[in-house]
Amino acid sequence: MTKKQVQEKTETNAKETPTEKPIVKAVEETKTEAPKIEAPKEERDNVPISKPDNKGRPQQGRRDRNARAVFDKEAWKPKTSLGLKVKDGEITDIDYILDNGYRILEPEIVDVLLKKSETDLLLIGQSKGKFGGGQRRVFRQTQKKTMEGNKPKFATLAVIGNHDGYFGVGFGKAKETVPAREKAFRKSKLNIRKISRGCGSWECNCGNPHSIPFKIHGKCGSVELTLMPAPIGTGLCVEKECAKILALAGIKDVWSRTKGKTKTKLNLIKACIEALDSLIKTRLTSAQKKEMCVVEGKITVQAQDEAEFIDSMDVEDSEKLKQPEESKQSEKKSEK
Repeated sequence: MTKKQVQEKTETNAKETPTEKPIVKAVEETKTEAPKIEAPKEERDNVPISKPDNKGRPQQGRRDRNARAVFDKEAWKPKTSLGLKVKDGEITDIDYILDNGYRILEPEIVDVLLKKSETDLLLIGQSKGKFGGGQRRVFRQTQKKTMEGNKPKFATLAVIGNHDGYFGVGFGKAKETVPAREKAFRKSKLNIRKISRGCGSWECNCGNPHSIPFKIHGKCGSVELTLMPAPIGTGLCVEKECAKILALAGIKDVWSRTKGKTKTKLNLIKACIEALDSLIKTRLTSAQKKEMCVVEGKITVQAQDEAEFIDSMDVEDSEKLKQPEESKQSEKKSEK
């Protein structure tokens, strides 16, 4: 067979056997969406929303430091006699505990009696590093050199207050940051105390307890801090960390003077606490308290008590108070 005959034969065979095309079956993909499960409205409302950052963007995944969990009084099981009295409702005011000198051994007592309190952490530490070093931070890190290696520990300082004459400061230290923070918050509640406020500035004499009644002094190490009463509208002219304590204690206007190594924040804060403790320890006469408008602890309760006392006065008592004034006026007329 020649080459032409071979080619013609292969062409005829190719025409008789058609090529089989692959069959493609279109498979429809079924998309199944998972059912949406929404949380109840109460739980959604109670979720603490973090504040936006400096650029106005929401801080996702971060919990607000000032957001506090709701305290469940029924689930609390007190271990001390004072805690049992607070839970049963026999003690409803924290002044009863502080005035009688009882020791608070459970932080839940403060949660029950001071419901509108706020907490904050003070910047006592300093960040390490070549570029970010020197910036103040919440935790103060220290290390112990051992044969096994370095053993770091973290310390922090927390403050609690209700902006109405009560505050407390607590120091916490642990191997990790979270236990140290919780320990500091717990100790700040156990160290709750009250202060006296007034208007001791000769430039003001407004009659409102917005400042301190007199000059106070505190010292720790080489650091000395002096706080002086200021007129209304001055603000807190003091170091930032001390200003946090004064604001949570309810003081709005004050002047200050410092001396010594104020960069050691722990000593500066301790000097501030010692100065504030001298407010309640200093004894004053009733005339001095009236002149400087001194108020110990809460302001709202004392104002309500005075209003109720005035309303409860009888007409006869009010007339008796007016009689001396009328007699004086009659005497002056007779002399003329």
